[in-house]
Amino acid sequence: MKLKVVLSATVAICLGVSAAIAAGEPQVVRQEEMKKVGGAMGALGAIAKGEKPYDAAAVTAALTTLVEVSKTFPDHFPAGSETGMDSEAAPAIWQNMDDFKAKSAKLTAAAEAQLASMPADQAGVGAAMQAIGGTCGDCHQTYRLKK
Repeated sequence: MKLKVVLSATVAICLGVSAAIAAGEPQVVRQEEMKKVGGAMGALGAIAKGEKPYDAAAVTAALTTLVEVSKTFPDHFPAGSETGMDSEAAPAIWQNMDDFKAKSAKLTAAAEAQLASMPADQAGVGAAMQAIGGTCGDCHQTYRLKK
């Protein structure tokens, strides 16, 4: 009985350590950040399409997420993190880091501008998405691998 408890505890500790190590990997952090961006854009898209009613708090939260993620996103691309963890990051990021950072800064500026002017209705949210979405597309076309 004691052996089962000890083995179970050992397995649990190993799994916990493995998860903690993976969570600190730049590729994992990048993927988590992109999930946040996807969630924010999804929330805005649902409002813009009329699938959800306009909600100022939801719009503010989504735009704030976009600002926060875009400000630090390039920091999660250190040398040596080019591959692994099913990364969709193109090698071009490390070859042209200044442009990659500039594209992220454009997303920050677009999201900050939309947050400052705060869309007041469904149409405003749609316009905000267009302004922001263009910056996402510019970066993805150049720096995201097609899977």
